Amino acid sequence: MNAVVERPLQPVFIALQLGDLARSIADAIVADNPTATVTDYPAMVKIEALGRLVIRRASVEERIGRDWDLQELHLSLISLSGSIDETDDEFCLHWG
Repeated sequence: MNAVVERPLQPVFIALQLGDLARSIADAIVADNPTATVTDYPAMVKIEALGRLVIRRASVEERIGRDWDLQELHLSLISLSGSIDETDDEFCLHWG
């Protein structure tokens, strides 16, 4: 019999250069990922979650009050950890 070994969830994160847009993105991430934690640093904000983190275009647009292309995320991006799945509507970080 083969035993299924479950690996513990590994954290994923995204770090953004601090600014008004980054704060709105962080707020949208936390709204869509209730288990995410936010750590503020002097020049950046880091959002971390176990296993998976999703950034939804519609959630960011709701907070900034205008159309937002997910490619704009790269203007604030400092670093990230995890595998990336990206569509026009979602940017997802995950492991596995």
